[in-house]
Amino acid sequence: MLESAQTLITKTGKNLGLSAGAIKRLLMPDAVHELNFTAKIKGKTEVLQGFRIQHNNKLGPYKGGIRFHPGVSREEVQALATLMSIKCAVAGLPYGGGKGGVVIDPKTLSAKELEEVSRSYARAIAPVIGPKVDVPAPDVNTNPTIMSWMVDEYVKVKTEKPTFDQTDSSRRNLKNKDNNLLATFTGKPVGEGGTLGRTEATGRGGVAILKALLAKMQTRMKKKPGEITIAVQGFGNVGYYFAKIAEEEGFKIVAVSDSKGGVFVPAGLSVATTLRCKKEKGSVAGCYCRGSVCDVKNGQPIANEQLLELPVDILVPAALENVVNSGNVSRIKAGIIVEMANGPLTEEAFAFLAKNGRIIIPDVLANSGGVTVSYLEWYQNMHQERWSEKKVNERMESLLMGAFSAIWQRSLEKKQSIKQAAFELAIERITAA
Repeated sequence: MLESAQTLITKTGKNLGLSAGAIKRLLMPDAVHELNFTAKIKGKTEVLQGFRIQHNNKLGPYKGGIRFHPGVSREEVQALATLMSIKCAVAGLPYGGGKGGVVIDPKTLSAKELEEVSRSYARAIAPVIGPKVDVPAPDVNTNPTIMSWMVDEYVKVKTEKPTFDQTDSSRRNLKNKDNNLLATFTGKPVGEGGTLGRTEATGRGGVAILKALLAKMQTRMKKKPGEITIAVQGFGNVGYYFAKIAEEEGFKIVAVSDSKGGVFVPAGLSVATTLRCKKEKGSVAGCYCRGSVCDVKNGQPIANEQLLELPVDILVPAALENVVNSGNVSRIKAGIIVEMANGPLTEEAFAFLAKNGRIIIPDVLANSGGVTVSYLEWYQNMHQERWSEKKVNERMESLLMGAFSAIWQRSLEKKQSIKQAAFELAIERITAA
């Protein structure tokens, strides 16, 4: 992933006429924090490894999630931090790119152990983050609850060593007064400084970008929304809300899948009913749901690999990276691909599909609704405001439409792919800053 991101940035930089030094500066992170911290697990004090990589802050504070996973590595975190710099610049946000991670399998931890790991990591990164410095958020295997533990621990660190004598009462007043500390983390629970609309934001943003694309393609895409078929690989938060909101907008969702398999319902499936079925069965496999009824007569089982190759109008890979690659790219039939996962197409597959006339909305644009609403949460915290969900969604869509319009116009003027236009625009913004 890191090599792919750096290759693309290098190629884009050369196209823009940047010097070798300027390109190298774009590739290298500002700071790499490799952390060793302790937490009590299974009754023993364990030393855990974590990272916080700050890639570029020319446009504003570093911004990026924290993931808990046994496969976390410096290379992965650096790649994701690099792409966050591009994504924030693409979205027109006053943020740079950062990313964090802890090498651990949270599924093996009790709730108490998970809280201790979260708080210990927050304490370890506390010296290098802050509302105007670096703003973490949830990512793989982290969530609002974990963010609430982390921000609580961060506030403790920042208020436990005052430079003057304080009573407990004055310390509480200091904590209440400096509510901007809450803005250090986004993705928090709504009652603890989080924002309405964050849960659905990434999926909702992806649908908004897709609709904007289709509006520009009216001469090519002559179908009405109810006739446009969509297959979604991945039924987690991003894939589920993309499918749900797309269905609400009138699109026909004909296939969905999770890690255990999927279903193909040619007449169009019910996303909400499929989710209820998944909760009962533990997987979407076997959930052939139309309306409120799930019946095997409605569809057929399908593997994840088969879903990618269905003859649909729009393919939405919303799960893993590199799922469309040299081994299957020639069998991809969808005319439009919306990259809701990070890096679901290899560079080789992207080049092949683009050359063959497929339209691809790159991940740095397609899934930027999440970081956009994270910015709106940060803004509300910094300005002591609380917005309605309607206002959040309207502000998000306005920002995304501005980003899409600038990229679309550039792609037309320079006869580029949307991805190339997005990367060029992002790098121009960063280097100009």
